[in-house]
Amino acid sequence: MRVSGWGVVGRGLVAATLAGVLAWWAMLVWGAEHFWWSAALQYAPYWGLLIPVTSVLLMSWALPWRWRLVALTALLIVIGPVMGLVIGRADEGVGSVRLMTYNIKAFLNVHEPGGLARVAWEIQRHNPDIVVMQDAGEAGAAVEPLNPQARQLIGDRQYYAFGQFIVASRLPMHDCASGYVSYFKQTHTYVHCVITAYGRDVDLVTIHLLSPRNGLNALRALHWQGRDEWEYSMKARLIQARALAEVLRQRKRPVILAGDFNAPERSMVVQSLIHAGLRDAFSAAGFGYGYTHGHSLRPGVSINRIDHILVSDEIGVAACEAGGKEGSEHRPVIADLLMHRD
Repeated sequence: MRVSGWGVVGRGLVAATLAGVLAWWAMLVWGAEHFWWSAALQYAPYWGLLIPVTSVLLMSWALPWRWRLVALTALLIVIGPVMGLVIGRADEGVGSVRLMTYNIKAFLNVHEPGGLARVAWEIQRHNPDIVVMQDAGEAGAAVEPLNPQARQLIGDRQYYAFGQFIVASRLPMHDCASGYVSYFKQTHTYVHCVITAYGRDVDLVTIHLLSPRNGLNALRALHWQGRDEWEYSMKARLIQARALAEVLRQRKRPVILAGDFNAPERSMVVQSLIHAGLRDAFSAAGFGYGYTHGHSLRPGVSINRIDHILVSDEIGVAACEAGGKEGSEHRPVIADLLMHRD
């Protein structure tokens, strides 16, 4: 059968679309940081791919059904693994503890009327047993005792504050200290506490890895010339994550690692920590995309999941979700954890 000119072009377009989508999916699974440009594209709004891929699906309706199926497959791959769709399954176990991680962007919120009050409301709304906060320095995290602005965030919880971090818990908490995940001779810290819950001691760690903002801005403003700054940022996060992974491999207790990783789960940054024996709570028991960042940019919707709660295998995950966008440039992540997993 002779194929029309449009048929040849249409089939080629559909085939190229599926090949492109599969190639990008494979790159994400392999590790986008193998190349500087693909590492930067991890932070792009993947929902933007829906427009061209859906257009190809509509155009494929003039082709035989097999080609329509190929175009539909490309769209489903974008909606699913490329955009990071999660359909988790809750663990079974006992000893429920609700934990929230929240980058509260205090250096912005303290200068806005009601800024920290919105953060406090978000924390109260989810009522976590434990809340770990990053970018809390200008709320008074570095001051002992905490100032009134920071006190409204922790409620009736005991707390440990250091630098930009606040750890607040209704459960017994002890042996809190800071550690180092420095890079290129730049000092960078994290905070560690031991939490006692349901007869078990758990290592709780909160981290805030180097922001990709400066590197991404350099690429946007200078294009190719901004590559060096971007690669510096990318490599710094990898160094930090690998250093922390080595610390966690020495653990003797179950581990909860929570914070602003500034990297998606499939990145080599987060995978370094997962390979240390952890798993992502949202991937384990969440549903949907769980995006936590991007809503402060146009058009006002979250586009990346860069805030995470990771747990070791001894700890179950009953549920996990992203919170509201009103309090900060980052949505919090809230997980209902089980201290004794079946």
